[in-house]
Amino acid sequence: MIAPLADRGVGTPASFVRKTFVLPEVSGNEVLHISALGLYRCFINGQRVGNDLLTPGWTSYHERLSYQTYPVGNLVVPGENIITIWLADGWLRSPLMWGKHPIVNTWGDKIAAIAELHADAGGDDVLLVTDASWESGELPIRKSGIYFGEIFDARIPLVVSAGTAALDYDTSPLIAHETTPVREMAPLPPVKSWQDAEGRIVHDFGQNLGGYVAYTVTGEPGATVTVEHAEVLDQDGNFYNGNFRTAAARTEYTLNGQGEEHYRPYFTFQGYRYARVTVTGKATVAAIESVPISSITEQTASFTSGSKLVDRLVLNTLWSQRSNFIEVPTDCPQRDERLGWTGDAQVFAGTAAYLGDVHGFLTKWVRDLIVDQREDGAIPHVSPDPTRQDPSHYPGFFGSTGWGDAIAIVPWQLYLHYGDTSILREALPAMTKWVDFVWSISNGPIVNPPREWGGRGFSFGDWLQPSGPSAKPLPTIGDDAAATIYLFITSSLVARIARITGDTALAERMETMAAAVKAAFAREFITASGRLAYDDQTSYALALLHDLVPPEHVEAAKRYFKATIARSDGRIGTGFIGTPALLPALVKIGEIGLAADVFLQEEVPGWLYQVKMGATTIWERWDAIQPDGSIYNPQMNSYNHYAYGAVCQWLLEGVAGFRPDESDPGFATIIFEPTIIAELSPVKASHESPKGPIAASWTAEGEIVRYEVDVPAGTRGLLRLRPDYRDVLVDGAAWDGQGEHALAAGHHVITFTYTPVPRRVRADNGINARTP
Repeated sequence: MIAPLADRGVGTPASFVRKTFVLPEVSGNEVLHISALGLYRCFINGQRVGNDLLTPGWTSYHERLSYQTYPVGNLVVPGENIITIWLADGWLRSPLMWGKHPIVNTWGDKIAAIAELHADAGGDDVLLVTDASWESGELPIRKSGIYFGEIFDARIPLVVSAGTAALDYDTSPLIAHETTPVREMAPLPPVKSWQDAEGRIVHDFGQNLGGYVAYTVTGEPGATVTVEHAEVLDQDGNFYNGNFRTAAARTEYTLNGQGEEHYRPYFTFQGYRYARVTVTGKATVAAIESVPISSITEQTASFTSGSKLVDRLVLNTLWSQRSNFIEVPTDCPQRDERLGWTGDAQVFAGTAAYLGDVHGFLTKWVRDLIVDQREDGAIPHVSPDPTRQDPSHYPGFFGSTGWGDAIAIVPWQLYLHYGDTSILREALPAMTKWVDFVWSISNGPIVNPPREWGGRGFSFGDWLQPSGPSAKPLPTIGDDAAATIYLFITSSLVARIARITGDTALAERMETMAAAVKAAFAREFITASGRLAYDDQTSYALALLHDLVPPEHVEAAKRYFKATIARSDGRIGTGFIGTPALLPALVKIGEIGLAADVFLQEEVPGWLYQVKMGATTIWERWDAIQPDGSIYNPQMNSYNHYAYGAVCQWLLEGVAGFRPDESDPGFATIIFEPTIIAELSPVKASHESPKGPIAASWTAEGEIVRYEVDVPAGTRGLLRLRPDYRDVLVDGAAWDGQGEHALAAGHHVITFTYTPVPRRVRADNGINARTP
């Protein structure tokens, strides 16, 4: 590992390291192994090596640093060659975290590179290594940062000005890159452009995304082009990025004046739909486009219906996943945050595994969770975790139930979707430590998290759960109930995982713990009449979905659950952890019509409200933009936050009706169990599973439903139908609808009759929801 002596530290010009070397001959089989502290881009004889972005990626660098391997036989030549490695701050040392207390030099204060050129992929014939004989200099990149953006001065040539220093670097953290690299996707042209009052050009690319703006410019030397980014326009149609907080999120390019010049950022990305371009001096921007980037560029699921709003909601979720799956599953791609929040990832992992192939991506991230876990078992709120390196302004940034449970829930989703037992075995010790940590918060089955940030076991609860109008607020779940529910969910899950991996003793211990939590929950949080203590949507959704309500109280709990929805005027009353459970819980208790009411209503809070308001990605808050177009408080208001898009898992598994069988995972056996919501007809969905393409579609005309499915070769399907689906024919043969019907590989047509539940007629005066 060599550090450029030209480097002057964080926030200063980026540097390069360079070496001239001679090869007597080339075979065409040469490969380059390369990594860096900071971000790198490599060139051999002036040609770029690979087309990956933001390499070497983002991991918990002290324990895990990825390296990449590239074939370079087409780049090297017999005789003299030059290799140049550009280096920049990246996640290693550019400011991370938010507000007045960014963490700088998080994983180190020196950018550096390590590389080996080999004669072929499998051999030990090393042709070149990084050592102190390499030279260094400054780059035209005068400043770069993940939140900041980039300043590039094309007048500055690459001139060697210093040497390099070999660092005393332990290479044991080096690991081969574990996931699909970050790559560019198809660029988007502006759909509209206009000039603002100050003469700046604003471009609307029509899609919020994570990526960067690329352009072609001509002009005089010293002229500059500055690009600022925004997700939305304000109430008056003006460019607005106040919600970026302290993130500058801009690029600046200074022309060299030598004809047509092309620029796109090298070592940063932004979250935006709009770009505001300011030209200083004599220059003309001839072409401009928005370039999405992502680790997950291939779409592996689709869902369409009779509702354009629902179809756009699915597309919004897909774009939020792309935007936030850039090396790490982040919360948002735009403001001074962009962190791998565990709570967001755990509620969305199932959806993510449908929409893209995230096997390697999430496996990599789980491994970072494992190394970021604290000694007492607490899982950090984010991973990779900057606060583990510098906790001075972020003490106790770990240990929240619903967030730390990602250590078990994400591997479980990888098991369900890909049949991967190895990640279960790898993560099981960390899962176990986590569950024991949660139990230890209050030394018993009822978890009582402290209220204060940084307290041991602090919980976010049901983050951003709507509470209705301040004049007449609606009930919300208490942190104790939310934490206790999650202790039950995860201890039960770890028990199952322990049995799958053959650890019987651990399975029995976890099963005993889960039983104790379940019994304690009933005593503590369920009244004699069957009402839950906090009497809110999240409490009922989670408790009913996970069978925490004793049989004698289920019917009463159902009535109380329905009452919570009536109190909220038929709207959502759940936050981050309650929302993914809401519709599945309603369907489970037989309330398909009510599930449809909640899902399809178009007012705030609701999934379709934001679509009606012009969203092209999923919002962080239900009320991010008010009906009159005014912007909600910018201090925490992202317009590209995938968590609420977890409803797409329900659309695929519940409405279209296919999912992996937990007892035969990886889609070796596929459960087909549709939920007919007449307003969504016709429904059509597909998924490119590890076993092959799965498809399901249905139409509802009157009371006649036609359900068609495709079962991939080498797999089998199991058809399950609700009791109120009548007169069932499977491929023309009558079936009584009881139990399961086996489906062989191939295409199947199922018909049945169903009397839809009438949709509720909404009143015009929902007092509770509309009171100021």
